[in-house]
Amino acid sequence: MITSINDFKNVFFIGVAGTGMSAIAQYLKGVGKEVSGSDRYFHPNEPNETKEKLEAEGILCFLQNGEGITNETDLVVVSTAVEDTVEEVIKAKQLNIPIIKRAELLAAIARSKKTIAVGGTSGKSTTSAMLFDILQHAGLQPSIISGAGLTSIIKEGKIGNAKVGSGDWLVIEADESDGSIVNYTPEVGLLLNIDKDHKEIDVLMDVFDQFKKNTTQFFVVNQSHALAKKLSANPAHNFSVDADDDAAFHASNFNQEGFTISFDITNSGTSIHHSPFTIHSVGRHNMENALAAATVANLIGVPLSTAAEALKTYEGIYRRHQIIGQKNNVWLIDDYAHNPAKCAASIEACQPLAKKVIAWFQPHGYGPTKFLRTDFVEEISKALRPQDEIWMSEIFYAGGTAVKDISSNDLITDLKAKGANAFFVENRNDLVEALQPHFTEDCVLLLMGARDPSLEQFAKQVWEKL
Repeated sequence: MITSINDFKNVFFIGVAGTGMSAIAQYLKGVGKEVSGSDRYFHPNEPNETKEKLEAEGILCFLQNGEGITNETDLVVVSTAVEDTVEEVIKAKQLNIPIIKRAELLAAIARSKKTIAVGGTSGKSTTSAMLFDILQHAGLQPSIISGAGLTSIIKEGKIGNAKVGSGDWLVIEADESDGSIVNYTPEVGLLLNIDKDHKEIDVLMDVFDQFKKNTTQFFVVNQSHALAKKLSANPAHNFSVDADDDAAFHASNFNQEGFTISFDITNSGTSIHHSPFTIHSVGRHNMENALAAATVANLIGVPLSTAAEALKTYEGIYRRHQIIGQKNNVWLIDDYAHNPAKCAASIEACQPLAKKVIAWFQPHGYGPTKFLRTDFVEEISKALRPQDEIWMSEIFYAGGTAVKDISSNDLITDLKAKGANAFFVENRNDLVEALQPHFTEDCVLLLMGARDPSLEQFAKQVWEKL
C-alpha cells in the first residue's frame, strides 16, 4: 500500500496528458522520481505539445498500448476516466504492480509538505495561482500543483500547472467533483464558494464539512457566500466583500477600467491599515479570488502590502479570461467557464469592456448538462444585459455510454422563453459566419467551455476568421 511518496521510485501515469495527471507527473519528476506515462491522445508521427513538454522535463511518453509498463515500474497511477479494460491496467495487474487513483497520490504528496488546499466550486485555479505568486514574491519558494497552467510558468516553456520550490509550502487544488477533497489533511483549507455543479448542494455541504474537519491549522471561508459561511470555523480567519459581516479580511472600493481591476483589502483583526490592490484582470470574482489568496498568505505571515506588490505583476492562467486580441472592433476572449455560476461571472466580467457581449458556450457531457439545465438558464439569463447575446453549439461528447437525451438547443429554447437573445448553431465551425451580422463597433466575443482538448485550437480558428 502506498502511503508516502517515499514508497516508490518508478511511477507510470495512464492518461498523463490530462491536466491533473500531468501536474503530478511533473511534480514527482521535480522531486527526483523516475516518471513515465501514456495517453490516448498520443498517436504515432503526430505532434502533441503536451507530450513534447513532458519529454522536455525528462518524462518518458508512450502510446497507450502497454509497452511503457515494465518490471521496473513500481507504481501505476490512473485517473477516474481510466477503465479496468485498458490494456495497461491489465498488464499492471498481471505484474502485481500497485495501482492507485490520482487523488490518492496527490494526498500522499500533500502529506510530504505543509499544504494549502484550495477548495470551492469556482475560482480554485485562479486563487491557487495568485497565492503561489504571493508566496513566491515573499521569498517562501513554494510549490504548486494546479488545475491550469500559470502564464508565468508557461513562459518558461512548460505546461505550467506544476512547479517544485525548495520551501515548505505546497499549494494544491482540492477537487470536490470526484469527492477527492476529503482525502487531504492540509494545514490550511480554503473554501471559496459552494454552488451546484457536479453534485447536489446537500452532498457538497457534507463534502466541504469533511474538508473543514480535516484541516489542521486554519480553515478559511468566504463569508460573502451564504453556503460557505455556514461552514465557518473562525471569523478571524475569514474574508468577505460584504462590509456588514464579521470576517476579519474585507475587500472594498472595487473598480474596473478596461482589463484592470482595483480595490482595497483591510484586515480588521489588527491595526494594519488597508492595502490598495491593482491587478491586470477582469471581474468582481477576481477581486474575491485575490482577497482569498491575500487572506491565506497573511495568516501564514505575509503582509498584505507584499501581496499587493506580487499581484501587480500577476499574469493570469491558461484559458481564464485569456485575451486572444482585438480584430475588426471585436475583442476575443477565451474562458474555461463551464458551470452556471462561472458562466454568469464570466459574462458579467466582460460587460465593462464593451457595449455588447456575445457569449458562446459549449456544454460538456449530456448528464451534467441535463443536471444543470435549469441553473444554466437561470444564471445566464440574469447575467445578460438587453443588448447581450448567448450562443451555444452542441454538447461536447467525450465518448462512453451516455444517454443523449438533451441538446444545447433545449437550453437555448429555455433562454428565449426568458426573453434572452439566444441562438443555437449546432456545428461550432459555422459560428463566426453566423455571428457576422451581430457584431457591432464595440463588442466582446467570449468563448466558454471546458473538458474538450480542442477548445484552444477552436479559439485560434475563430480569431483567424474574425
